[in-house]
Amino acid sequence: MDDRHQLYIDGKWVDSSGGGTIDVMEAATGELLARVPSGTEHDVDDAVAAARAAFGGWSRSPVDERVSVLRRIADELKAREDELAETMAREVGTPIARSRSVQVGLGVTIFRSMADILETTSLEERRGTSLILKVGIGVVGAITPWNYPLYQLAAKVAPAIAAGCTTVVKPSSVAPLAAFVVAEIAESIGLPAGVLNIVTGAGSRVGERLAGHPDIDLVSLTGSTSAGARVGQVAAAGIKKVTLELGGKSAFVIAPDADIDAALAAAVRGCYVNNGQTCTATTRLLVPSDRLGEVEGKLVELVGSQIIGDPLDAATDIGPMASREQQRSVLRYLSEVPSDAKFLVGGPGDVTGLDDRLRSGFFVRPTVVSRVDNNSAIAREEVFGPVLTVIAYDGIDEAIAIANDSEYGLSGAVFAADDDKAIAIARRLRTGQVSINGGRFNASAPFGGMKKSGIGRELGPEGLDEYFEKISLQLRTEAN
Repeated sequence: MDDRHQLYIDGKWVDSSGGGTIDVMEAATGELLARVPSGTEHDVDDAVAAARAAFGGWSRSPVDERVSVLRRIADELKAREDELAETMAREVGTPIARSRSVQVGLGVTIFRSMADILETTSLEERRGTSLILKVGIGVVGAITPWNYPLYQLAAKVAPAIAAGCTTVVKPSSVAPLAAFVVAEIAESIGLPAGVLNIVTGAGSRVGERLAGHPDIDLVSLTGSTSAGARVGQVAAAGIKKVTLELGGKSAFVIAPDADIDAALAAAVRGCYVNNGQTCTATTRLLVPSDRLGEVEGKLVELVGSQIIGDPLDAATDIGPMASREQQRSVLRYLSEVPSDAKFLVGGPGDVTGLDDRLRSGFFVRPTVVSRVDNNSAIAREEVFGPVLTVIAYDGIDEAIAIANDSEYGLSGAVFAADDDKAIAIARRLRTGQVSINGGRFNASAPFGGMKKSGIGRELGPEGLDEYFEKISLQLRTEAN
């Protein structure tokens, strides 16, 4: 068991003022994996004070120093790839190959990409009689989720470091262990005290205090839409900036002229990545009515052949949910599917074939539900599990209308006969990113959503820009 006794505040490992602990459970077995401190409001106050004290010096640090820090963190994360991949496979349930390439790989990529972006970013611009400066916004409160613990920490901490900001991170209590590794790396490379602080604890205490703290200048949260609404409400009282990356219920549009086999391979990949515990998962599959039967038959084969089991086994395709609570939530959705819908694969039953060690794990059968109405709960609400809903349409205009008929707008996908046709459809979708004919995620492109999927952007130059304030210096002229 990984027993973490202390928080990381002001460059030191310190005891929490409260003395309580949080149990971290292994997703595949339901057994105790680790304990971390249950931080308090006082711990947040200490961390914010440390970050505030460090901000002046770090905000004036040379760009090449910040670039070097970002690259050194990336290198150290890469060196601990095996350890981190196993940790997050056990916390979150991500199959080990995906844990290595996505959970760890994306975190490394974000730190490196922010270093590259910072090197090419002009922090001063002359515009007429004005000199426009980009300066760090200040102290950042970063609240990260359990589904991508390292990647989402990197998406907030890397641009904060790059912009000259200091940060207090509250990781999810379900999967907090990667944050401690990042703190260990920060300490080992000599990151100045207070630039990065880690406080674990309940959202109702640590998260609330962080969002409302008067010395926090920016709150960046990735989580549920309800959590985002609460953080926005609390932060608004202090007139502070927020960036919110929230839920999704994204559509995958198979155009009438698409190659069905290629489209379905991409659709299954886009839905079931990280066991469906992905905010960008394309969980609504929109299919031409006259090809519905063909699609259903192929999905039975594709999804039915997925191997569910221990995420540490390289043969596993689908691992468990990250927590008992999430398992119960997904099973509740499956038990409430309308009677006129059709389970093609899976459903709310028990997972069979697991060995004794895994029978107390948080598993859900990979599921396909077809002939779903877009107004049903399973088509409108974020299930956050290995569940694909199939919706038939007549004509591409109806497909676009169905895709846009959602309170979310985070992601999407279009598969058509060629890229031009797919792009023409994608231009009509109200969502933050769209995969074209199987196009993969780009960590240098802006990421974020529309509608209830969030506010602001992460990643790329646009993500870095969220962490800057702009100051205009009005210069004298001969006319003065």
